Amino acid sequence: MEWVNAENVIAVGTFAVASAIAFGQWWYERMVPRRRRIGYRVQLDTAIGDDDGTGGGNTRLGLFDEADGMDEASVVLLRIENDGALSVSAGDYTSGGLHGMTATFDGREVHGVAVTVGPGSGALMSHFTPAHGLEYDGSSLRIPRVPLNKGEYFKLLVLLSGGTVGSKVTVSGGVQDGDVHPNESLTPDEKPPVFSRPARLTSMAFLVGIALLAGLIVTGGERPPPMGCATGSLEVTGSTAFAPVAGELAEAYMEQCPGSRITVAAHGSTTGLRELAERGAAAKDGAPPLVALSDGPAPEDQEAGDAGAEGGAGGGLAGTRLAVSVFTLLAHADVPVRNLTLADLRRIYAGEVTDWREVGADRSLPIVLVGRGAASGTRDVLQRRLLDEAFEPPASSRDCSRKDNPKTSVIRCELDTTDQVIATVARVPGALGYSELRTTSTLEGVRRLSLDGRRPSLDGAGHDAYPYREIEYAYTYGRPPADSLAAGFLAFATRGPGQDVVRTHGHLPCGTPEGLRVCGAAD
Repeated sequence: MEWVNAENVIAVGTFAVASAIAFGQWWYERMVPRRRRIGYRVQLDTAIGDDDGTGGGNTRLGLFDEADGMDEASVVLLRIENDGALSVSAGDYTSGGLHGMTATFDGREVHGVAVTVGPGSGALMSHFTPAHGLEYDGSSLRIPRVPLNKGEYFKLLVLLSGGTVGSKVTVSGGVQDGDVHPNESLTPDEKPPVFSRPARLTSMAFLVGIALLAGLIVTGGERPPPMGCATGSLEVTGSTAFAPVAGELAEAYMEQCPGSRITVAAHGSTTGLRELAERGAAAKDGAPPLVALSDGPAPEDQEAGDAGAEGGAGGGLAGTRLAVSVFTLLAHADVPVRNLTLADLRRIYAGEVTDWREVGADRSLPIVLVGRGAASGTRDVLQRRLLDEAFEPPASSRDCSRKDNPKTSVIRCELDTTDQVIATVARVPGALGYSELRTTSTLEGVRRLSLDGRRPSLDGAGHDAYPYREIEYAYTYGRPPADSLAAGFLAFATRGPGQDVVRTHGHLPCGTPEGLRVCGAAD
């Protein structure tokens, strides 16, 4: 078609550029990609005392009338939300203290606060403690460094006295590559409008211009894939705990890089490493197209002395550190214990303690150990990190409910996957098991146990850190060639969008500044 020529394309392109420049300020504020933004808004500000400062009145019954000081009281419902394009981690806050932000209520004094979170965000509640920086003083309420995925929010119901209802409420603080800003909405839970009406109209006009330009681009050959993309096939095996992350990484990579095919089939860390070592040793034409995920490092006799030469000539496994994963002990929901000491945990797995009453329960309830097979990386981390290299007792039950071997001191069964462990712990009274932390965030029928008073968390490093955690590794047979699909996939997993996927699943990417502190300490 003759009208498809360089002159027409340049003309339409010039018009599009001119439109973008005309609305440059709005574009920078609202549409700069991948900004971190935390918004806040007051959803309720009302008096619950005699004098609301506005000339109105109210009636109180029950505790609202009986508690001291309620004649000057008011409540504010404050919503804090991630309305940016990126997740916000605890390390993204720029405050120098424990807290990440400070809410200030002009002319009023804070007397208490209650916190709620949105559906599916129950894991956030562990951050709202004095140890994480939640405290108030005078008219200020300090808010902890709460990690928020895109769209997540929490609400603070604040009890105040003095001042005037409707007086200024501000939230101050900062996040890296972003800001903390006030939002407005017409209804309490309405999403804040991202664009004003003129901005939306301008955006539509701009999109029409883009559509016209795209219409001029007729089929003239396929576009090359983005830089760093590789084609071919790749298998990912190993850790079942990290398999959901690997699956989403594979889908994101294949969407970005047409011509690539990545399949994820996890069967346990040890099984994956063994398969990689065997297939690598048998390969005659370079390393196999296989990546094995492992909860923790591979055995020393399997690793190459250095990174290995390209194509597997190093004669061993070459590891790439992906992320820090947190694991947790799980108990059936009816178990009346919230915390175990390491000493008690080791006695349980040694068969010396067989009833929850022996570790602080107020009633007798037999302990049932629900574990994984020997190929499980999660089990290996338990034995190395918590049991001082001791092994779990042998399996004594097929159905996780009755002893098949009456000579054993404790009921213990072995299952193939993390999901099976979680489901069985939820089903069997008195059950004790373990899993990756994120997979239990919204599950019913189980509860996570603290260790020596420390909740499962990525916070802290070194001696004081929560102990049941480990670095997730991705192993190849030797260092893969730079233009291979294995190398491209690992680069994607450790940088940029891949890190966002890892964060979304509750892991700490090793490639981030906070991740480097933990992953580097493993050396």
